[in-house]
Amino acid sequence: MKKEKILHEESGLSYFVFGLHLRSNLPLPGAIPDNSSPKKCDVELHLGISPYRAGEKPRGSEELTYVSSDTNAAGEPALRISKMEQGAFVRLAYEDGTQFWLDRKRENIWATWPDILPLENAISYLLGPVLGLVLRLRGVICLHASAVAIEDRSVAFVGSAGAGKSTTAAAFAREGYGVVSDDIVALREQTNAFQVLPAYPHLCLWPDAVHMLYGSLEALPRIIPDWEKRRLMLGNQEARFENRSLPLGAIYILGERRPDPAPFVEAIRPRAALLSLVADTYANKILDRDMRAREFEFLGRLVTTVPIRRICPHSDATRLKDLCQVIRGDFALLHPQQLVRDGIGNHTDS
Repeated sequence: MKKEKILHEESGLSYFVFGLHLRSNLPLPGAIPDNSSPKKCDVELHLGISPYRAGEKPRGSEELTYVSSDTNAAGEPALRISKMEQGAFVRLAYEDGTQFWLDRKRENIWATWPDILPLENAISYLLGPVLGLVLRLRGVICLHASAVAIEDRSVAFVGSAGAGKSTTAAAFAREGYGVVSDDIVALREQTNAFQVLPAYPHLCLWPDAVHMLYGSLEALPRIIPDWEKRRLMLGNQEARFENRSLPLGAIYILGERRPDPAPFVEAIRPRAALLSLVADTYANKILDRDMRAREFEFLGRLVTTVPIRRICPHSDATRLKDLCQVIRGDFALLHPQQLVRDGIGNHTDS
């Protein structure tokens, strides 16, 4: 279907993602509609629309603020971020021609993409790095992490790209635990607690993770046709989506894979935990000095409130059940009163 034809088919569709009420002119594949009808939305989405009229050019100069170190086959950066019109807009330009604009208050997002690309391609950017950037620019601290729910608390798995965050969350999902968020864990500070904000009802998995979990790549569909990543849909009998904001009960930093007796949990000192979390916050390369200072203070309070542990997976990556069992057992020791009624405290590390 031509982009021009679908622009006006839907109007005012509402969604709730990362604690943000979104209103979109087009459906968002992979997100759950929000029927609460909030009086005011946080962000308006204008998909397939530029903030500039046809033929209109931006006024003033464009200041390049970030260039991705990842490149395509032609050597082009995967992403460029620029400030436009003295900060009136932030523009994200992806190497495939997809573009996003954020206004100064981060209350509007515009997006355009080449006609040969499907809407789902733009949505994969929107629900990930674009909303991650919006959250950070709105002052929300986000970890590069995935999170699951154990009873009425969330557990976050933190790590760099390829550490196994989504794979670990998917392994817990296979055991009946709800997934709160994938890749980005947005945090809200409340009195003596930190809440994890629910994201969207799917996990993104690389082919090797799909093969380990399901035995076949064909078990899960591709997110978009020309990308290898697969989508595990949540919100059904096979994999649950946890749509509640839950207090953060623990953070497990994914360490190096090791031989037996791995998997095992290691204690980590608050200072080392702080440094690890600072390195693994989301979109930290775009922060200015003041934003970085606020982030450091926030994380300083977090590491004195929430248990932080290092989990070392086994060098045999297929031993995911063992990894989940060790995490459950350690979490039961951290929160014994809450978990004893569910029988989780009976698990051992053996």
